[in-house]
Amino acid sequence: MTEPLPPKRPRRGIYLLPNLFTTGAMFAGFYAIVAGFLGYFAHAAVAVFIAALLDGMDGRIARLTGTQSEFGVQYDSLSDMVSFGLAPSLVLYTWSLQYLRDYGPVWSKVGWCAAFLYTACAALRLARFNTQVGVADKRYFQGLASPAAAGLCMSFVWTMHNLGIEGQWLCFFTPILAAIAGLLMVSRVRYFSFKTWPASDRVPFVWIILAVLVIVALALNTAGMLLALAVIYVLSGPVMTLWGLRSRASRRRLRMQHRTPPSQEHH
Repeated sequence: MTEPLPPKRPRRGIYLLPNLFTTGAMFAGFYAIVAGFLGYFAHAAVAVFIAALLDGMDGRIARLTGTQSEFGVQYDSLSDMVSFGLAPSLVLYTWSLQYLRDYGPVWSKVGWCAAFLYTACAALRLARFNTQVGVADKRYFQGLASPAAAGLCMSFVWTMHNLGIEGQWLCFFTPILAAIAGLLMVSRVRYFSFKTWPASDRVPFVWIILAVLVIVALALNTAGMLLALAVIYVLSGPVMTLWGLRSRASRRRLRMQHRTPPSQEHH
């Protein structure tokens, strides 16, 4: 009798297609850093938005093709750190924050500390997100997502560049922008994630009209429209969180009012 062949060991490797998109997103973030150092700030902002587009596609492609893996999750997180953690902070520094050194050593430290604060908050945001995978509600993000924070900062840089406003003129405002974006990333403010939208293949007709209007606005003034959308989304988190707290407080008061009072003893 012939001996049975030993079972074949599964071949180790990585899935090519989704990781190619992740690599493309990382390259776009790296290009943004180089472009920022060379003074091409509009190119740097566009590169970060391209990174965000590719970052949104790699996960969907992995789910559609059934090629999800733990390697892909970790690789995507490292790519996000480059594209949405390091790139925006360094572009902000080279565009505006570096000019704080003209006002003395203390202000110089404020500039690079603001850039580091953004980077550190992005790293903490990504680490917290990785630990909550499979546990957190997929409808919402806890804290501002790093691509959205990067979009806010880079759309601001892009818009100011198009308006002819130099970064050194805004060097006292840019640290505030970096600090707000960074702290929102590590906050407990809830943001709608859009991962479960749309819930079905059918959407109200008005959404098609709104989509057309957004596309037209983007064609007319891409940077300004992206900045407006980023500001609206950033403000939606605190509004939604405060509304939720108010609704829970109202429900709690209603429950207290509907409780039956204790029976009084007759003397």
